[in-house]
Amino acid sequence: MNDHSTHTPTSRLSRFKSAMKVLLAMLFVLAGINHFANATNYVAIVPHWIPFPLAAVYVSGVFEVVLGFMLLVSRLQRLAAWGLIMLLIAVFPANIQMALHAERYPDFPAVLLWLRLPLQGLLIWWVSIYTRRRVDTRVKGATFP
Repeated sequence: MNDHSTHTPTSRLSRFKSAMKVLLAMLFVLAGINHFANATNYVAIVPHWIPFPLAAVYVSGVFEVVLGFMLLVSRLQRLAAWGLIMLLIAVFPANIQMALHAERYPDFPAVLLWLRLPLQGLLIWWVSIYTRRRVDTRVKGATFP
């Protein structure tokens, strides 16, 4: 008998959601590490009104790494997801700055800098999936962090 016959659509969805969470976490961890490996590039996009741009880059990098790993820990998933949403909102001014001043960033086509703005919303939506409490269908009304 094929063991795939025991997989319900719900279990497939759960596996897909878990795989997407790992992908999302890796994306943030790698992006956070990149803040240290290429700090100069990130400092260049920090809006002028933010004090201590290098410190801001390092702090956001630390948060990306830590929250990315926290996303993989079930008990910390919701906290991590909310933290990542706040981080994505906090760094959005840098994305706006890049789009408004595309001439300062010749390595990136202006159209990509503008397309990045709605993609930030899509990323926030993706992270928001992991802010929800899981409901255990085996026990009516039971929820888990």
